[in-house]
Amino acid sequence: MLPAEIVINNKMISKIIKTDNTASMGDLLLGAGKISAGDAERIIALQKQNGMRFGDAAKALGLINDDDIQKALSYQFDFPFLAASEENFNKELVAAYQPFSEQVEALRAVRGQLMLRWFSDAHKTLALVSPCRGEGRSNMAANLAIVFSQLGERTLLIDADLRSPRQHTLFNLQSGIGLSDVLAGRADLITAIKRIPAFRDLSLLPAGTVPPNPVELISRGLKNCLQQLQAEFDVILIDTPSAEQGMDGQIIASLCGGSIFVARQHKTRLNDLQHLKQALHDTGSLCLCVVLTDF
Repeated sequence: MLPAEIVINNKMISKIIKTDNTASMGDLLLGAGKISAGDAERIIALQKQNGMRFGDAAKALGLINDDDIQKALSYQFDFPFLAASEENFNKELVAAYQPFSEQVEALRAVRGQLMLRWFSDAHKTLALVSPCRGEGRSNMAANLAIVFSQLGERTLLIDADLRSPRQHTLFNLQSGIGLSDVLAGRADLITAIKRIPAFRDLSLLPAGTVPPNPVELISRGLKNCLQQLQAEFDVILIDTPSAEQGMDGQIIASLCGGSIFVARQHKTRLNDLQHLKQALHDTGSLCLCVVLTDF
């Protein structure tokens, strides 16, 4: 039997202000350019006159909307997200752009189960695997990494798909050095890791140069890299190539000891999932759950 399925609809949507979470609503709105100093005086006058909260008074004057209030509150409670107007990242990163959506609640459910069942001092790495291409694995890895970082976990997302990497595109990073370069001895591991400033606790190790020998690179060097990284991060999620592309995903899952299966509704065949589950079981990797995407 495969583990329970979790259904997530991959829909999308978006500006982040980095500030002290003790800042007032007025300071946040001023810093975001939503109101001017003159506007603030008008808001305070209405606030005092009617005994209103600052945000409600600003909204009553037509200066801001509910989204502006929600964003300011998110910064005060140390939960930043991106506004619809911000286009730094790919809109597939629904956890960044629609943090209160039904899809992201499903992601949080996955996160909660993983925190209970897997991530601890003994387990810090987890592979995301799928039988075939186009099943939403890279999308799931990126969004799951974001929700872990929002929890305050020091999170590293590794793009170990050295065949068709996507994470640098999703996070709008220039292609450059990455995992393959580190494994080939052409770059330093720490230098290759990119911080994602919009999310305080999120880092990305991109795939780097697409090599001619991905299986060999993964086989001979990834284990040592993961041992180094486990001292620096609480959660390490690894995006892998689909099983139809080669053995890479199975090797990575065996090094992690556990994996999440990503399947696409009305596309992935149950038989393919069963075969992949058996192949990973033979390497000693546990299948923690199956996430069924619908997009």
